[in-house]
Amino acid sequence: MKPIQVGLLGIGTVGSGVFNVLARNQDEISRRAGRGIEITMVADLDVERAKAVVGADIQVVNDARAIIANPDIDIVIELIGGYGIARALVLEAIAAGKHVVTANKALLAVHGTEIFAAASAKGVMVAFEAAVAGGIPIIKALREGLTANRIQWIAGIINGTTNFILSEMRSKGLDFDVVLREAQRLGYAEADPTFDIEGVDAAHKVTLMSAIAFGIPVQFDKAYVEGITKLGAADIKYAEQLGYRIKLLGITKRADKGIELRVHPSLVPSKRLIANVEGAMNAVVVQGDAVGTTLYYGKGAGSEPTASAVIADLVDIARLHTADPEHRVPHLAFQANTLADAMDTLPVLPMSEVVTSYYLRLRVADQAGVLAKVTGLLAEAGVSIDAVLQREADEVGGEGSTQTDLIILTHDTREGTMDAVIAQMQALPTVLAPITRIRKEELN
Repeated sequence: MKPIQVGLLGIGTVGSGVFNVLARNQDEISRRAGRGIEITMVADLDVERAKAVVGADIQVVNDARAIIANPDIDIVIELIGGYGIARALVLEAIAAGKHVVTANKALLAVHGTEIFAAASAKGVMVAFEAAVAGGIPIIKALREGLTANRIQWIAGIINGTTNFILSEMRSKGLDFDVVLREAQRLGYAEADPTFDIEGVDAAHKVTLMSAIAFGIPVQFDKAYVEGITKLGAADIKYAEQLGYRIKLLGITKRADKGIELRVHPSLVPSKRLIANVEGAMNAVVVQGDAVGTTLYYGKGAGSEPTASAVIADLVDIARLHTADPEHRVPHLAFQANTLADAMDTLPVLPMSEVVTSYYLRLRVADQAGVLAKVTGLLAEAGVSIDAVLQREADEVGGEGSTQTDLIILTHDTREGTMDAVIAQMQALPTVLAPITRIRKEELN
């Protein structure tokens, strides 16, 4: 059978990995796909650098639209990134009848509904395993392996940069700013790390997983997003003393009134496997009603791990290239005509309606009656306390200090209720600094 021909848009870190792995494992991949898969055309603004990667036998152009216009190209791989030109090129490729493989989580989280609808109308596939958790096959697991299950919740460490920073803060007792500079020096963090450290990258990924898990359209604009920039070394230390570790989690959960979709730092019991995922590694926990708890762990970024996911998508498309479009695996696991109705029956909940438990750290005056006043406000609001830890003033501020830290763990409480009681506690004259609030996820 004639090899399937692929055009590659962008040959940076991931693109070069795709080319190299595909060339190295061509025989194995062909045996699995049932036909050869060949990159025959590459588009990159730096033509000379691209030629140095792919060699003289591959056509290299500086105009991505030349690939889309080539009638011999069956699949277009988009590795440009971002929302702008990538969106235009993906839609143009679909309109030209090309299948698309992309690692662009930002594009799909924001414009996925439009892109998947266009692909369905044209009868082509958009595959995006590499968009979430790099080399971990979590999209395929959710979309196919767990298809018998009613998914109850997903919680994932899905950004390696932030996990590296939190791991270093815990192991070395350093503050966020210090570790961020080290992460940038080592290449784990970008020069502008905003998308990572503010939780946006993780929110793009959990938005896609949520859509697949619950059969709803992608709704990134409704996700609650909070990063790690306000975390201090003290919180990492106190969490450890209480038997927890702090991780930036992407969480989506089926609740009574809808779907939770959120990214924020979370206290996770140290006995949980996901709490022990260190460095730049990723991990996703999925809870299904039939299978129970499953864990997916591996490298969430990098040239060849991400290339592994891209090529897996190429193989899937090669296998299904001639199949009836109505009988392929749907882009978001559920049949497309059911997604719109799900927006009404399974709305994404505002953060104020989310129910979870909390870690609170209050810097307070070291004097009698402070603890009673704080716990009294919590009791009046109906917030049940799980544990209280009060540090010695000397430990917090040095000898002769008149300030101390009060740490409170609560039982499950509605976020809106917690917002209100935190505002009341913050107004107390004996509370001397902004209250730190970190959500606590037991992941039972």
